[in-house]
Amino acid sequence: MKKNNVMKTCITAVFIALTYIMTAFIQIPIPLGYANLGDSMILLACFTFGPWVGCIAGGAGASLADVLTGYPIWAPSTIIIKLIIALIACGIFSLRKDGVKLYSVQTFIGSIVSMLFMAFGYTVAGAILYGSIASGLASTPGLLAEGVINIIVFYGIMSVLEKAGIRKLTDSI
Repeated sequence: MKKNNVMKTCITAVFIALTYIMTAFIQIPIPLGYANLGDSMILLACFTFGPWVGCIAGGAGASLADVLTGYPIWAPSTIIIKLIIALIACGIFSLRKDGVKLYSVQTFIGSIVSMLFMAFGYTVAGAILYGSIASGLASTPGLLAEGVINIIVFYGIMSVLEKAGIRKLTDSI
């Protein structure tokens, strides 16, 4: 295995763990489930290391949290929703021709659109799992609030990491 592949595998494992921790240990009850900060780690993984790390960390870390914290019925939906969140974020983040910048329109829009999809995805999944649109819609306000909080946490952590020189690490991989 090449050095870069080993490094990327290790970074992916760290982001799976971070996503799991932020999902499993910071849970705020909302109708049909819980709000958490795991999506901030998915956005962070997407922004710093791209779609591969973001997709794997999101799907594996968040669905593992569902299974291990008493919500296994949500795990299949979580895998799909988190993969799509990462793809949306990475797709929009990379629209800048001069590279991904934290304080740019693309990063802000990518964060918002991916979190709107999260709310939509879980609303639809809730409607399917619980048999009614009203059931799915009951969780929507909490999911939208979760999205806003995850964006704020993402920007806060990423700002600190950029000041610490995270780009030197990401450019070497």
